[in-house]
Amino acid sequence: MNIKLPDLPFPQDSLAPHISEKTIQFHYGKHHKAYVDNTIKLITGTDLEEKSVEEIIVISSNNADMVPLFNNAAQVWNHSFYWKSIKPHGGGTPSGPIKDKIDGKFGSYESFVAQFKNTAMSQFGSGWAWLVLKDDSILEITKTPNAATPITSNERPLFTVDVWEHAYYLDYQNKRADYLDVFFEHLINWDFVNSQL
Repeated sequence: MNIKLPDLPFPQDSLAPHISEKTIQFHYGKHHKAYVDNTIKLITGTDLEEKSVEEIIVISSNNADMVPLFNNAAQVWNHSFYWKSIKPHGGGTPSGPIKDKIDGKFGSYESFVAQFKNTAMSQFGSGWAWLVLKDDSILEITKTPNAATPITSNERPLFTVDVWEHAYYLDYQNKRADYLDVFFEHLINWDFVNSQL
């Protein structure tokens, strides 16, 4: 079995005050864990037991008989990627290759952040906002509903923001915009983003 709950890349209390330890306990320890547990239940005793989560996502995507498996496996992957996208004492203006790509595509970091926030705010209900590379070279801001993920298309994710309410409700209630401000000012892990290029 290749599916398991990954270790967090930071202590559960280390994102405070921007994301509280209580939010992490629920988000990681309850929600993310439930997606892992459900995926394991759904693949136990099948030929998918030894597949990677990425392989399971691709196999189950666009398959009406495998919607529950896709939803849970994709949420396992999305959450694991989200934890890598943030870090204690993160945020601020990027440096390195991603800065050049952002400036080249969006004109400035400020313009990029404004466009990303608009995309994240326009995701109705639950979902994700992403910065991806299309065709391995073109930066694009995109969003996906529910458990949908760019790894099922010709896009390479660079970072994601979880805009399901369980990611921020305990700390920000329904103020998604405030959560997004904090994400860019204090949380985004630009070192990880650069490592994806």
